[in-house]
Amino acid sequence: MTIDILYLIAAVCFIFALRGLSSPQSAFYGNCCGIAGIVLSCVATYIFLDISGIIFTLVAMAIGAGIGIYIAGKVSMTALPQMVAGFHSLVGLAAVLVAFAAYFAPGLFHLIGAYGICKFSLIEMGLGSAIGAITFSGAVVAFLKLEGLYKGTAIPAYANALLLSLLMCMLTYFVATNSATAFVILTIFSFLFGITLIAPIGGADMPVIVSMLNSYSGWAAAGIGFTLHSDLLIITGAIVGTSGAILGYIMCKSMNRSLLNVILAGGQCGAQASANALSKSKAYKNGSAEDIAFLLKNAESVIIVPGYGMATSQAQHALKEMSAILKKEGIKIRYAIHPVAGRMPGHMNVLLAEANVPYEDVCELDEINRDFASCDVAYVIGANDVTNPAAKHDTSSSIYGMQILEVEKAKAVVFLKRSMGTGYAGVDNELFYAPNTMMLLGDAKKTTEEVIKELQNVV
Repeated sequence: MTIDILYLIAAVCFIFALRGLSSPQSAFYGNCCGIAGIVLSCVATYIFLDISGIIFTLVAMAIGAGIGIYIAGKVSMTALPQMVAGFHSLVGLAAVLVAFAAYFAPGLFHLIGAYGICKFSLIEMGLGSAIGAITFSGAVVAFLKLEGLYKGTAIPAYANALLLSLLMCMLTYFVATNSATAFVILTIFSFLFGITLIAPIGGADMPVIVSMLNSYSGWAAAGIGFTLHSDLLIITGAIVGTSGAILGYIMCKSMNRSLLNVILAGGQCGAQASANALSKSKAYKNGSAEDIAFLLKNAESVIIVPGYGMATSQAQHALKEMSAILKKEGIKIRYAIHPVAGRMPGHMNVLLAEANVPYEDVCELDEINRDFASCDVAYVIGANDVTNPAAKHDTSSSIYGMQILEVEKAKAVVFLKRSMGTGYAGVDNELFYAPNTMMLLGDAKKTTEEVIKELQNVV
């Protein structure tokens, strides 16, 4: 009974952790609650349960913690999405390993009844292993795509539907027969399905996919929680699974698409360009750092729109410095964040927090979109697809219907990009050629630093 109470307290800690992580201001508090919950659950398990080989368990935990600390210390903010995808894969693999351990050594988990392993336990093992395997292989593919090591492969939707059907048939057969061969084949099919499910999905949809994999990892943990009779694991897995699903829904809504559409239309968003895409040879205004500094100096309101270009160039600190100069001149500075900007949910928020950008200056799409019409300068850094006006009127575009940040309504738009190439959606941005847009080509950090120098000369 005592351990159940401690597990309940740990679960409450996890709930408060999730609540704290919902806001940058309370994120530190949320992390502390999560750590407290994990420590409490581990201590309760070791004290109240008869665990053999505790030394080996502690050594394994120490090794894992050391590897995690090393990776967290070495990874750059640009590679944060890859790290998250990699960690999701480990959760899925853990679920598979626990399911196999429970199936091949059921006595250790108290799963043997009068007629062997009961059907409910077989369902739990089958689902836990299947979801875990899909999570593992899917997250590995997502990691490779985010890292640029794998571009993806076009896979017909019917092939995925056929593989899913085979997977469900094998799960049913396994539960009905308790066949070890069926269990192994089920897991293999699940590994393959995770690969074919994620492989064709374009890079522009990666934030949704990261959330989806986060949800999968939670449900895999919850499934294994039933197998292990662990209320804490069930609650924690359900929290993670539900929160990931809700976040995926929110991002899909902002893209005016369903999660099913993101999955079934895999590859289109990352590989196809709009049939009416503007020619790269069309005239555009190529500005200089001096021109941009003049615009900013004479503005009353500036909205900065960060995208993945800010992450790749690590321009957030230069942006903070530029904002500080403009604020001293009484210019209003805000940052507009699109829900799917970057390569994972909250990617831009994390980068801006790293540069100590005030939380009150950072605004979401819904609360700032109406303000672009009264804005003097919109300073856009690589946020290509989420600012493309084609999403509102070009029905042939692969991003048609997606909510965008309406930067085209600003009096002047400054667009920082390495080149005039398209974004991850493969669609040319008609905003580049608008009469109120000035392009500033090159590395965003270097060009912003050049703008800062010019501002310091005229301020």
